[in-house]
Amino acid sequence: MKAKLYGLVLAGVTATSLVAAVVAHAQVDTGKSSVTATSKQMNVPVDGKFNKFTAQITFDPAKPAAGSANITIDTGSYDLGDAEYNKEVRGKEWFDSATFPTATFVSSAIAPAGTANQYKVTGKLTIKGKSQTVTVPVTVTQQGATETFDGSLPIKRSQFDVGTGEWKDTSVVADDVVIKFHIVAAKK
Repeated sequence: MKAKLYGLVLAGVTATSLVAAVVAHAQVDTGKSSVTATSKQMNVPVDGKFNKFTAQITFDPAKPAAGSANITIDTGSYDLGDAEYNKEVRGKEWFDSATFPTATFVSSAIAPAGTANQYKVTGKLTIKGKSQTVTVPVTVTQQGATETFDGSLPIKRSQFDVGTGEWKDTSVVADDVVIKFHIVAAKK
């Protein structure tokens, strides 16, 4: 159970970071947005959600290379729907929120992905003091004054030391985590 919680936390952080990275000159509507992380415990999918994050974003679809994103996620806001699981995920073996209260994503490049409304956002994802360069595919949909950013990113929890001690073994909680995001924002 602990591993499941942490895998979800890691995935949630990554997803939130990547999603927020593409918000174009917009105010994120967290009430309409969602970031989920799906991991597998004993081969059963488990979803969790991050509830708190901040983002400083500059993005113009006409000039994506000039865009930037800096996202900070509150690691203590991960929610698996159970208070005991949430407490476990914040512990040292998983997210260690007392030592690492935030996870961050800082973009280094935003580029068109070859088709309309598709972008690749590359940047440094830092979780639990470990950094990896990641590239996330993002689909941007505009409708009136609202922009929606959707995507998913597979990551390995072990690359960020998520799940240590007895949870380092990936036979119970899989190493693979998929972060899915749906971010709704109003243009400023």
